[in-house]
Amino acid sequence: MLLVAAYWRTNLTLRQLAPPFGVSKSAADRIIDHLGPSLALQQRKLFRKDAVLIVDGTLVPTRDHTIAEQSKNYRYSTNHQVVIDADTRAVVAVGRTLPGNRNDCKAWELSGAKAAVGAATVIADGGYRGTGLVIPHRREKGQSELPAWKEEHNASHRKVRARVEHTFARMKTWKILRDCRLKGDGVHHAMLGIARLHNLALAG
Repeated sequence: MLLVAAYWRTNLTLRQLAPPFGVSKSAADRIIDHLGPSLALQQRKLFRKDAVLIVDGTLVPTRDHTIAEQSKNYRYSTNHQVVIDADTRAVVAVGRTLPGNRNDCKAWELSGAKAAVGAATVIADGGYRGTGLVIPHRREKGQSELPAWKEEHNASHRKVRARVEHTFARMKTWKILRDCRLKGDGVHHAMLGIARLHNLALAG
């Protein structure tokens, strides 16, 4: 488990990582493939009636072009829909990996993140328009500015929604999420494992 966590944290090549653990490069590869899924986040299935969740998508540069596509950062990336509890800031769900050129509006449903949270209240940014989520107010056609109460709502919305961005910042201190060399489901397993480790760190 320590080898897997060290790999995700440092993103060293297996040739660099294996010697300190006294194993071969191929053995380290097998350990990561076998144990990585065992660290996966157990996604929450039940939520309090008053729970408020926050969703956003994050791009992970991914070298496996069979699962990645060029995205808005001009790199081959994968899109990961991450849902957190607005109160505890713990990750409660992570959607399936999608190519990085999928917009968040479609990825929300295609990744399974929508199904994972059921009827819970979820807030999101303006990129999720038409999904039924709680998003910021927008100016209507011909409207020069929003009413004061809507501006106040948007300010409160931004303040709460920023918590998911803070979560991404903490998760991406794990360098595997900055340039993932894993193939196939490896990037998804890494995201789930890092989400679980993030939650453990929050719990103290």
